[in-house]
Amino acid sequence: MRALSRRHVPGICLPLLAFWLSLAPASADTRVALVIGNGAYVSTAQLPNPSHDAEDVTASLKRSGFEVFQGIDLRQADMQDLTIRFARAASRADVAMFYYSGHAMQYNGVNYLMPVDAVLTDEADLKRFIRVDDIVNDLQQAKNLRILVLDSCRDNPLAEMLKRSAGSTRATSIGRGLSKVEAPRGTIVSFSTQSGQVAADGVGRNSPYTTAFLKHIEEPQEIGEVFRDISSDVYDSSGKTQLPELSLSIIGKFYLNGPVSVTVAPAAPQAAPRADPCAAAEVHWKAADGIGTVGAYEDHLARFPNCIFATLARTRVEGLKQKVALAPSGNARTGSSKDFDGNWDVTLNCPPTGKAQGFTRPLAATVTNGVFHAEAQGKEGVNHLEIDGQIAADGKTTLSARGTTGVSAYTLNNLAPGSPYAFTVDAQFERSRGSGKRNEARPCNLVFVKR
Repeated sequence: MRALSRRHVPGICLPLLAFWLSLAPASADTRVALVIGNGAYVSTAQLPNPSHDAEDVTASLKRSGFEVFQGIDLRQADMQDLTIRFARAASRADVAMFYYSGHAMQYNGVNYLMPVDAVLTDEADLKRFIRVDDIVNDLQQAKNLRILVLDSCRDNPLAEMLKRSAGSTRATSIGRGLSKVEAPRGTIVSFSTQSGQVAADGVGRNSPYTTAFLKHIEEPQEIGEVFRDISSDVYDSSGKTQLPELSLSIIGKFYLNGPVSVTVAPAAPQAAPRADPCAAAEVHWKAADGIGTVGAYEDHLARFPNCIFATLARTRVEGLKQKVALAPSGNARTGSSKDFDGNWDVTLNCPPTGKAQGFTRPLAATVTNGVFHAEAQGKEGVNHLEIDGQIAADGKTTLSARGTTGVSAYTLNNLAPGSPYAFTVDAQFERSRGSGKRNEARPCNLVFVKR
């Protein structure tokens, strides 16, 4: 097996270089990985794939020369202990990889990984979770290449419970899926789907993302190409409904399996090392993001205009300024959530997607004091659907839907009747009409008509 390397050979003639390479074995590098698969959850929906995902990824990485720390169905204490052991190993490694399969969530823009014994009654319980930011920091200790893989953007019912307990003012801090992670220098970040979206669990031994990962990770290709092929496979196999999020910040060519990359260049006088202008960017960004004001983000841009968080800071500034511009003035006439009170007819229309057949389903809904509730009863726990949410005075809302599947032919993954599912709907209501769009899995539309 060839070691992952990136070399610079100054002032060596090509024939001598070729002769030297033919005789010298590839230098070995140190590779460590932490692989976690959490599926046997106590307080929320269990997942069938993560234990298999972890076992198969561990075997694959060992074949590629990794020392692997593996954890399956870890409780909080065990998960923290294993991440500490991994952090120590990463500090001595050339290459470090973290692979997680299981439930995760975002709160206030911060991503959290969920131990199997986690409970989530309020935001204080998030201290029992593992912060992805901490894992990223651990990975940065590796000398050459760091890889973060999260196959975890699944429906998480505990996030909905936290949203309800947080109240209307703070519930907006709880987004679906995961928040985007910008790859620090020398790092690859790969999510199983786009930030803010939800990934499928799959029906086989492995999730769709892990299936693609296992197919490509041992190929003798440059590591960036490997992860692009993984993303392409997931997108194609999902019927173009699931596109992994991929962020790469690497210079040069790296191989887990394959040729050693050698660069030949003329010798140059060694210049004195310059101070890294971005060395303090991450610490300052965390402080600015914690404050969350336009002034804080603009201060970060002034200090670190060309560093890794600059683009994200500009996005935050634009978003905050847009909210201010769209906010009604003190003299503007505003309506009330009660304007939408009454009985509504709802039509859910889902066109054919992949092998799943299309369908149209009517629901009866009521709105009381702006609180929306729609329900379609099934028989014996099969084909049941409820949709709930709070309509704001301007008619905007994100509704939460949950239910159980009916006939398998109408489901994306041919699920058995009675299987639980959940999704969210972004909707806009007028006084007597409204429309909405399903956010996850398949492109369904909703039409609301007041009776």
